[in-house]
Amino acid sequence: MENPFKFGTIVEEDYFTDRVNEVAYITQFVKSPNHLILTSPRRFGKNSVVAKSLKNCKRKHITVNLQQVTSVSDLSSKLLREFFKVHPMERVRHLITHFRVVPTVSTNPMTGSMDVSFQPGVDGTMLLEDVLTLIEKAHSEKDRMIVVLDEFQEIRDLAPKFDRQLRSIMQEQKNINYILLGSQESMMSEIFENKKSPFYHFGEMMRLGKLPRDEFHQYLSERLKNCFPDICEDLANQILDYTLCHPYYSQQLASNIWQVGMLQPDNGDPFKTAIDHIVTTHGLDYERLWMNFNRTNKWILQRLSSGKPLQSGEHRTSTIYSALKRLQKDGYIIYTDRYEMEDPFFREWIIVNNG
Repeated sequence: MENPFKFGTIVEEDYFTDRVNEVAYITQFVKSPNHLILTSPRRFGKNSVVAKSLKNCKRKHITVNLQQVTSVSDLSSKLLREFFKVHPMERVRHLITHFRVVPTVSTNPMTGSMDVSFQPGVDGTMLLEDVLTLIEKAHSEKDRMIVVLDEFQEIRDLAPKFDRQLRSIMQEQKNINYILLGSQESMMSEIFENKKSPFYHFGEMMRLGKLPRDEFHQYLSERLKNCFPDICEDLANQILDYTLCHPYYSQQLASNIWQVGMLQPDNGDPFKTAIDHIVTTHGLDYERLWMNFNRTNKWILQRLSSGKPLQSGEHRTSTIYSALKRLQKDGYIIYTDRYEMEDPFFREWIIVNNG
């Protein structure tokens, strides 16, 4: 029997749970000429929601993750490579001849995929403008291309003043819908909600929260029923209490509990067994992370893990606030209605080893 839970990659079809309203909203929104900015902490399912929405709307689209981009020229190459997956080169060959610097395009004989590169030393912004102009000219206002840029906050590190240059290119386009995703919410807010930012009010801001508990509980219990017919609802409650309804970690824990049920049907506590297995498996990684934290960060993570208040008089408020923002930026903690550990299994490791 196949494990009914999936995590770590884009979740689709039977593995996809809830987000009905969000998917419907995005599917409808991209029919307009406007752009969408979607933010949430890491592993809340942004990419899965967008992927399902794009599948529903049946529009041509390309996606580039800016965390995998090393320069503006590299961004240009990756966008053009993804574009060729949607449009065979024969159909757009005449448009490439208008590039100020013609790219080198080759085909991988093993996979049939296109590889694109530009000669080194060329102005990256000029290359990007040519690529985005190509995408613009290959479409119309009635058949707009959707360009998804994941981890969009990374544009600030690609090149000095690149956000201004990119904004000046994008504002002239009518045949492209942009969906801009970001997991560092404070930086995304700075980019799109600060009046001094070039991207101020560039598009509709949408924030993705945790999954509603009732729907998530039903999803988990129904899938655990085959292994645990008598306690599936209790297990679903335990999972959501432990993960605080975090989409990724709830799926991960449920997957491990299901595995325990299949391999150890007589196990008396599949919930604890699954947690112990995950924490042990990632123990060395957690230890390496812990050794690289400074004393203030360690103190904050210990307090959050144990549920103790941060305002204890041991550190100045400004010091705590600055440390929280750094930890949030680095993805170790998230803020919903309060600060909390992003990874519940790292939280468990801290309680066991450093509590």
